[in-house]
Amino acid sequence: MVYTNLNQEIKARARALRKNQTKAELILWEKLRAKRLNGLKFLRQHPIIFHENGHTYYFIADFYCNELGLVIELDGNVHDFQKEYDIMRDTVISGMRLKVLRFENVEVYRDINCICQKILDI
Repeated sequence: MVYTNLNQEIKARARALRKNQTKAELILWEKLRAKRLNGLKFLRQHPIIFHENGHTYYFIADFYCNELGLVIELDGNVHDFQKEYDIMRDTVISGMRLKVLRFENVEVYRDINCICQKILDI
C-alpha cells in the first residue's frame, strides 16, 4: 500500500511538472518530442526510481531517452543554490549506468541547435 501511494505521488508530481514547464524546457521539448531528434524517443519529466537501504527514492528527470541511457537536466537559477543536491543526483543516476547531460537554461535560449548536437554526440 505504501508503494502504491508512492507511485501515485510520483505520477502526480511528474504530471504537475509537465503542465508547468519552464520556457527552456518548452524550447528543448519542441526539438525532442515525437522522435524529432534523429528518431530518438524522449520522455519529459520522467521518474528515475532507485532503492537504497531498504527505502525507495526518486528523482524526476527533465528529459530521458532509454535508447541512449541518457538523462538531460536543464538548470535555471534555482540550481545555483542546490549544487550539492545536483551532484548527488548525478552520482546516483550515473550509478544506474545512465549518462547525465546538464545544460543551463541560457544555453538553450542562445543556441538550441548546439544543444541538440551535443545530445547526438553522446
